Amino acid sequence: MNKINYLTFNWLAQKLNNENQLFVRSYIKGTVYDLGCGERPYEEDILKVADKYIGVDWGGTLHNLKADIVSDLNKPLPIDSEVADTVTSFQVMEHLCEPQTMLNEAYRILKKGGNIVLTVPFQWWVHEAPYDYFRYTPYGLKYMFEKAGFEDIRVTPNTGFFIMWILKMNYFSSRFIRGPRPLRWIIKAVLIPIWFIFQVLAPLLDKLDRHPELEAGGYTVLARKK
Repeated sequence: MNKINYLTFNWLAQKLNNENQLFVRSYIKGTVYDLGCGERPYEEDILKVADKYIGVDWGGTLHNLKADIVSDLNKPLPIDSEVADTVTSFQVMEHLCEPQTMLNEAYRILKKGGNIVLTVPFQWWVHEAPYDYFRYTPYGLKYMFEKAGFEDIRVTPNTGFFIMWILKMNYFSSRFIRGPRPLRWIIKAVLIPIWFIFQVLAPLLDKLDRHPELEAGGYTVLARKK
């Protein structure tokens, strides 16, 4: 789980990630291949319910390379077919120039009846540039997963409008923290209470959003191999 620091502008995003890990836990089992594992932040949580964790990432990652298998997710993977009980991929698919290839490969390496658990942003800022290529709607996600062969596809919004909007405002306001160190401390001292109050209010306001899927910050996709 992510450690929550309530003095930051995005602690709510970390809290939502933790809650999402609990939400998807029942879909994770057996041997897990984590595509785009980065620094393996979810390995410990995954191993609470799985038997084995294998991280896959490319050699040009902007994070510290900690992959067990180094491979470009835009290309066929050097992994045998039907070896995974679960495939996970967290906040990765937007960084792929050939995302359908990754989904096709995820389907190939999964055993029959195996699950895929994937998260992607929707209304979110450009990050890890220049390797940020796409944003996906629920309909686009369903189409791509069906094209890869998956069934029982479930796309769930991770936020509604207000959490998305307030987190984006907080990210934007954090850019004002600049200048000499004393000035940065003053600006941060003014912003921290605002960030905190907004992030406390956002989940309450989100209850007013009857269609969170329309303006979500991102989505979780759960699907199964036939």
